[in-house]
Amino acid sequence: MMKGIKKWRLFSLLTALMVILSGCGEKHLSTLNPAGQVGRDQLDLMLLSTGIMVLVIIVVLIVYVLAIVKFRRSKVGEDVIPKQVEGSHKLELIWTVVPIILLLILAVPTVVKTFDFADVSGMETVNEEGNKTAVTVNVEANLYWWEFEYPDLGIVTSQELVVPTQEKVYFNLIAADVKHSFWIPAAGGKMDTNVDNLNQFYLTFDDASDGLEEGVFYGKCAELCGPSHALMDFKVKSLDRDDFDAWVVKMQDSGAEQAVEGDVAQQGQDIFNKSCITCHAVSGAGTAGSVGPNLATFGDRNRVAGFMDHTEEDIKKWISNPKEYKPGNLMPQPEAINNGKKFTDQELTALTEYLMGLSVED
Repeated sequence: MMKGIKKWRLFSLLTALMVILSGCGEKHLSTLNPAGQVGRDQLDLMLLSTGIMVLVIIVVLIVYVLAIVKFRRSKVGEDVIPKQVEGSHKLELIWTVVPIILLLILAVPTVVKTFDFADVSGMETVNEEGNKTAVTVNVEANLYWWEFEYPDLGIVTSQELVVPTQEKVYFNLIAADVKHSFWIPAAGGKMDTNVDNLNQFYLTFDDASDGLEEGVFYGKCAELCGPSHALMDFKVKSLDRDDFDAWVVKMQDSGAEQAVEGDVAQQGQDIFNKSCITCHAVSGAGTAGSVGPNLATFGDRNRVAGFMDHTEEDIKKWISNPKEYKPGNLMPQPEAINNGKKFTDQELTALTEYLMGLSVED
């Protein structure tokens, strides 16, 4: 009786999990809702492999059930031995050839697509003026944040990747400390970022992301890299090419010091320049290599530290105690950069006001 109850409990648990997981198909995050051609091709390969596996399971299950039904004791008796097929050339040929055919059906498109995804020759294509036509992004993974440099455009940003739609976007992937893995589930499969070698691939995005619930795709680290691995998120904005070009110009122009409006924000800038400027750049123009994330577009983001809500309250929480909210990250506690003292509430308000004003979007 107890075994039957336990089985029903397990069934109830699996049913509940199915209901919960059915809500995981959000377009900004799900591999089952591909946002570009790479994602669609990879989904097709997953469906093909799943179909082959299901076919094999069904065939084996049918043979299993037929054997049980046809040769059950109540039908053939106790002492009947079925015809033995050991050494049958026909059967050996069937169960040798059929798996080979199934493997070829799976292997050929997989190999073709794998080589296609690894083809980054378009990265070097130039126009008549000698300028590269494709967008290339140098991705550097850090504990626990992401830096995105556009080497051909002379701009850099962090935590929020911006890409054009309807074209291949190429990525050079590397890690600054330990192995991470760059993954935008809706756009395509993950790719490792290593310390000692460069990985390259490309992704495509069909439509602008502003139609999504939060206006961004979600990106994640897919390689266990430390205590805050699960919090190492980033966001992706896909823009029509004209909008992307306009964003690039604004980022390049942010090289000049961004205007600060209001006395409170001015106070925040003064505190920032004394305590934070050593690690954080506030200009989108330049190159990668900052100790901490580039904050030129901080006011345009929809998350703080990649995962917290973009609110004044959460900004203050993050600045006051970054180790509590993202264990193992390298951002110093306030005491280490503020003469041994925590920031007062007034100082936190000023810093928040200044940071929220760092924007390149209208």
